[in-house]
Amino acid sequence: MSKASVVIPVLNEADQLTELLKALQPLRGQGVELVLVDGGSSDASCSLATGLVDQLLESPAGRAIQMNRGAAAARGEWLFFLHADTRLTAASQQALLALTERDKACWGRFDVCIQGKHPLLWLVARMMNLRSCLTGIATGDQLMFVHRCLFDAVQGFVEQPLMEDIELSRRLKKICRPLCLSQRVITSGRRWDQRGFWSTVVLMWRLRWCYWRGVAAEQLAREYQ
Repeated sequence: MSKASVVIPVLNEADQLTELLKALQPLRGQGVELVLVDGGSSDASCSLATGLVDQLLESPAGRAIQMNRGAAAARGEWLFFLHADTRLTAASQQALLALTERDKACWGRFDVCIQGKHPLLWLVARMMNLRSCLTGIATGDQLMFVHRCLFDAVQGFVEQPLMEDIELSRRLKKICRPLCLSQRVITSGRRWDQRGFWSTVVLMWRLRWCYWRGVAAEQLAREYQ
C-alpha cells in the first residue's frame, strides 16, 4: 500500500491538465500515487493523462461520485482530493509528504491563495482560510486530506451535486477537528473572473447559508448553474 494517493476528479480539463500533472511528478517520484477520475470528458483529458498518472479511471460525472470512485481504487493510507484548477507550491508538497509520516490519523486542509484578475481575491482567500479555521469546515479548493480510516468511518463523500466538501467536513468534525495547514495551495480565480467578482461572492455566501438552513443540495446546484 502506498502512503498517499492524490485523487483528481476531472471533466473537460484538457487546457490545464498537462500543466497540473507535470507539476505533480516530483510527488510521484516520492511514492505518492496519482489517481485521475474522468467524468466523461469530451475533450482530450484522458489521452493527456496517459503516462502521467498511476491510475486513470472512468466514472459518471459528479465530483463527489468521482472522488469516491478514486478513493475506492486508491492504494494510499492518506487521501488528498485535488481539484484540476488547484496547484501545489513547493511548501505544500513538502507538507503533504510530511503528513504521510504522521502516526495519528487526522483530516484537514491547506491554506489557499486565489489567482485571478480582481484585486480583492486575496481578501476572499484570507476570509476562506479564517472561516475554515473558526468553523472547522474545509472546502475542495483547499486540497482536503483525510486518513483512510476516517474517510471509511464516515462512508466517504455524500454523492450530492454540491456542498459535498462541506458535508464531509461536518461528518469528520464529529470525530476530530481538522488540521489547518498554513502552507498554501494556489487555486484559479476563473469562477470570479467569469461570473463577476461581487456576484460570485454573494452567490457563494448565499448558497452556504441556504445549505446550513437545510435547503437540498440538488436545489442549490440548480441555482449555482
